[in-house]
Amino acid sequence: VQLVESGGGSVQPGGSLTLSCAASGGFALNSYAVGWFRQAPGKEREGVSCHSYSDDVTYYTDSVKGRFTISRDNAKNMIYLQMNNLQPDGTAVYYCAASFGGTGYVCYRTQAEDFGSWGQGTQVTVSA
Repeated sequence: VQLVESGGGSVQPGGSLTLSCAASGGFALNSYAVGWFRQAPGKEREGVSCHSYSDDVTYYTDSVKGRFTISRDNAKNMIYLQMNNLQPDGTAVYYCAASFGGTGYVCYRTQAEDFGSWGQGTQVTVSA
């Protein structure tokens, strides 16, 4: 499956952005666990959120709980990440990823190695 992110940009602290990820090719999107990762300058890639369709498991890293929401529209082959109350530590390149056959276990791990398909990334900058 091929993934293309969009929706990144620059916002002030406290602002919101919605990232979108369009999936094409491969099997139906409901065959995949889908996730969002981010990589800040000088830091390792971090799992932000994940959803497995097969067992309806959703994961968020602690730092974004209550502020970010992952969603998917299998009919439109789209994945979204709604980000509210963004803070400067949210500045990073955000990537969507898909794990074929991925279950809730993959989401609880949210390890990059479990995801075989990746988008090219979209930059999010949070600054005053």
